[in-house]
Amino acid sequence: MQETVTTGLTASEFFTRACQRLTLDVPAGLTDPSVTPARGDHDADPVMRKIAEARPIRPAAVLVPIIDHAEPTILLTQRAQHLPDHAGQVSFPGGKIDKADADPCASALREAKEEIGLDRVYVEPLGYLDLYMTTLGYRIVPVIARVKPGFTLRLNTAEVDATFEVPLAFLMDQANVQRHSRDWQGMTRHYYAITFDKRYIWGVTAGILRNLYDRIYR
Repeated sequence: MQETVTTGLTASEFFTRACQRLTLDVPAGLTDPSVTPARGDHDADPVMRKIAEARPIRPAAVLVPIIDHAEPTILLTQRAQHLPDHAGQVSFPGGKIDKADADPCASALREAKEEIGLDRVYVEPLGYLDLYMTTLGYRIVPVIARVKPGFTLRLNTAEVDATFEVPLAFLMDQANVQRHSRDWQGMTRHYYAITFDKRYIWGVTAGILRNLYDRIYR
């Protein structure tokens, strides 16, 4: 029987599912080299798993902010063009987990405050998606959070050029997700990508969105 998937969930339905299916238990493998995360860049390109496993582990966390509109949206950032790594790419607010951070959730909240000025009072963390491993060795904990409308953002222009919102239903509609490829260090690398208006959402960000679909919508 073919699986039926509904991507047009109301805000209430989405947040109810997220609370039922996710927890804030720190995922296994965040710092343990003997555990290889099930999700990551290797979802779209299995050969990348061996490359990632050979890299030093770099624990990180990102906030996946779901804005609690009648039709929910996801808040995304456009990285500054002058950055040495991933310049101009679409991403979630986040970064490395510092020793002073209590847990990955605290890291994601701190980074969101530092990068885009998102005040913690508007943010309700709901749970973690699966640990995501990148080709460069980052092990990223995505923190799903409900964000109340009415916030004001203050961008750190040293890191972020812009923020924008995309309807959650659009990002979860798998008809909008494509598998692209590009040359990387002499290899052909495959990855997921979504085009919204003039924004190109790809790589880690698109991979985390696909994991969100698998955990909440399937």
